[in-house]
Amino acid sequence: MSRIVHFEIHAADPDRLQAFYGGLFGWSFHRWGAEEYWLVSTAPEGEPGVVNGGLLRRRGPAPEGGQAVNAFVCTFQVDSVDRAFDQALALGGVEAVPKMPIPGVGWLAYVTDPDGNILGLLQPDADAKG
Repeated sequence: MSRIVHFEIHAADPDRLQAFYGGLFGWSFHRWGAEEYWLVSTAPEGEPGVVNGGLLRRRGPAPEGGQAVNAFVCTFQVDSVDRAFDQALALGGVEAVPKMPIPGVGWLAYVTDPDGNILGLLQPDADAKG
């Protein structure tokens, strides 16, 4: 079975998105080579489920605002969807889809980062109901 081993975030302003994701999730970024490409460390190596990625300068147009979620979206587990949602907004993100229950799974919300990329925030809670 295949699994995710690397992700990439495209950015018109790489510094702004490094501040956003570093502030929201505590990720660290390290420039890799001469290109505008930064390796993203999401957690210490050896922790279960660690998937690291990259951040690079966007080469095409930014996603259109106000559109339906129609991309390959990564969802991140958080301790509190309310706290993470508020923090994302304070860091320059925008609400994409408000908090909603996923019965038997938890609470889910989607935000758009300062560059228009959509990401999910999931707080596990087997008792979540709408």
